[in-house]
Amino acid sequence: MSSQYYLIHPENPQQRSIAKVAEIIRRGGLVVYPTDSVYAIGCHIGDKSALERIRSIRQLDKHHNFTLVCRDLSELANYAKVDNSAFRILKASTPGPFTFILTATSEVPKRLQHPKRKTIGIRVPDSPIVKALLDELGEPLMSVTLIMPNDEYPLSDPYDIRQIMGRHVDAIIDGGYCGIEPTTVIDMTDLNPEILRQGMGDFVNP
Repeated sequence: MSSQYYLIHPENPQQRSIAKVAEIIRRGGLVVYPTDSVYAIGCHIGDKSALERIRSIRQLDKHHNFTLVCRDLSELANYAKVDNSAFRILKASTPGPFTFILTATSEVPKRLQHPKRKTIGIRVPDSPIVKALLDELGEPLMSVTLIMPNDEYPLSDPYDIRQIMGRHVDAIIDGGYCGIEPTTVIDMTDLNPEILRQGMGDFVNP
């Protein structure tokens, strides 16, 4: 198997290519795509076999927090429990390079939730490519950072990604060079938000 390769403009994504990638995702495929922080691997939210392929590629255990990449706050609220104080924080911080850990709603498949805490990572990236892809899909993308086992940093160069991932995924979006600094991860399950990982985003509690 060799992946489909799409060179997509980072500011003005070509709709025809976006539509082809979305169709691959709907059919159960894996896609490597750029975000506003690093490259990520994504799949359809409801596809169990695609999720297991990602687990195998990344060598993830069952405790890994997966992330749902959403278009906006209204979509996010379908998948995570958001009270008024959390909503204010999310509104001030999205779109942007943040991953928020929130209590999952019943819309989130159990296999995507943390097995004990019943949480899910939620993200609204500031990326025209991601927004165009999510608009075409009409639903969130299940996602993890594209960092290979035993590597310290995510893959960031499209040429390297094509060489390394070409046989493992179904589509690769080349949106140019991405950074290597992942998102800032914030636990929002308690009254006081807690930064679990300091990354690209500078979090400010409004």
